[in-house]
Amino acid sequence: MGIFSRRQTATDEPTAAAGQDRPAARSATAGAGPDPALRVLTGHWTIDRPHSRIGFSVRHAMVTTVRGAFTDYDSTLYFDGADPSGSRADIVMRVASVDTGVEQRDAHLVGKDFFDVRRYPEMTFRSTRAVQESAETFRMTGDLTIRDTTRPVELQLDYLGSVVDPFGYERAGFDGTTTIDRRDWGLVYNQRLEAGGSMVSEKVRLQFDISAIRSS
Repeated sequence: MGIFSRRQTATDEPTAAAGQDRPAARSATAGAGPDPALRVLTGHWTIDRPHSRIGFSVRHAMVTTVRGAFTDYDSTLYFDGADPSGSRADIVMRVASVDTGVEQRDAHLVGKDFFDVRRYPEMTFRSTRAVQESAETFRMTGDLTIRDTTRPVELQLDYLGSVVDPFGYERAGFDGTTTIDRRDWGLVYNQRLEAGGSMVSEKVRLQFDISAIRSS
């Protein structure tokens, strides 16, 4: 994924002498190749669930925002440091793990009005393309499947850096966001408000706050 090429890799020892200028990150959109420092990140990664969040937010009753997350999922990430466009991401989420902090609301979400978890227990994202747009922003296109519908989405991704933690794990962090219209995936349930508008917004913001660990 191009998501791993926003900044220089962080290590326990500095990679340049104090005061020495480091090469500026090069944008793929300008036709330049990837930064050589990114080659060390080539390989397979997995999402560290205790330190990550795959979540969403949606307007409720036109006046507030409800936030939730999927707490049970599997991931396979691969980064190609020589050619970030050859990188990929696959995430499989168990829909029954949805957590908005309200048990009654979660039960409604996994029922037939929304996810219908008995028929469609999983939601998936599989990347199809990764592009570095500038030194700090990236775009990943992929197929999002909810219920029995698959549609393309684009994530804006920001790379947060990489480091070896005190336990010896090599970590890379990034944030990803996109906004979808849930009706495109057959999630059409709603209630109209007496004063106008709907109880649940059709627009849903998906949020990926990821700490990835290099696979052994």
